[in-house]
Amino acid sequence: MLDYRLLEALAAVIESGGFEKAAQRLHLTQSAISQRIRQLEERLGQPVILRSSPPRATALGRRLSNHLQQVKQLELGLLESNPLEPLKIRMAVNADSLATWLIPALASSPLSQQMDFDLVVEDQAVGLDRMRKGEVMACICSDAQAVNGGAVSPLGVLRYRALASPAFVDRYQTRTLPEKLVEAPCLIFNQDDRLQHRFLEKLQLPAPQRPQGCPSSEGFVAMALQGLGYGMIPEIQVADQLKSGQLIDVSSPEKMDIPLYWHYWQTESPPLSQLRQAVIEQAHRVLHPLASSNQC
Repeated sequence: MLDYRLLEALAAVIESGGFEKAAQRLHLTQSAISQRIRQLEERLGQPVILRSSPPRATALGRRLSNHLQQVKQLELGLLESNPLEPLKIRMAVNADSLATWLIPALASSPLSQQMDFDLVVEDQAVGLDRMRKGEVMACICSDAQAVNGGAVSPLGVLRYRALASPAFVDRYQTRTLPEKLVEAPCLIFNQDDRLQHRFLEKLQLPAPQRPQGCPSSEGFVAMALQGLGYGMIPEIQVADQLKSGQLIDVSSPEKMDIPLYWHYWQTESPPLSQLRQAVIEQAHRVLHPLASSNQC
């Protein structure tokens, strides 16, 4: 049985960034906070905090802190009361949703001003691992299969196109010789980003030989505009640049539709339910519908 006094101490250290600040927050001595953390680690048989500066949670520590936040939200639903302090909402999201449509969706939730968002950026193909490990309360990813104990709601399709500057396309002659894309600088978000590889596969071409890492959606677009590479970019992110001709398709206008789903736990609290509904409504306004897409 978990002792929630100990979990409160753990969460306070993680969120405030130190033992002294956690003690002030909980109106305890620093020694009492340290003792509670030690008690928790002794009961679990493994560390929950790395004693760095500032202290960092271990994987188990993050799961326990996330569990505490879920319990608080469920208690709120039972008591039907307003929270006395902000609710901590830890979510795994893909960078392109974060850069395009997600922020207005979060802001539109009736309780958004009472929430502290902790957004973990993961590729849409791998974000669900955070749910499986119990590290987040919700996740946006491209996998439609719910995790054990979870549920899923469809959001829509984020449409991508392989884009670059006109100067880049002229330099590498990618429209007349698509095979040049293999040797041309290719933008990738991180090692989990396989969209560019899948695009080349659709053209029956091998993997890109000159990957250019750029772990930022905004930086991705900036690099493409400056002719430093081509990459798969969401249409809604660069509508103005497409209209003005600053970005163009590197070959035939091949589109890739990536489905997105909202994953959540079946023991969803009322605040998270309201947040989910707000996200779904915004997604349905902005994204392409799943039913009419050619999913990859």
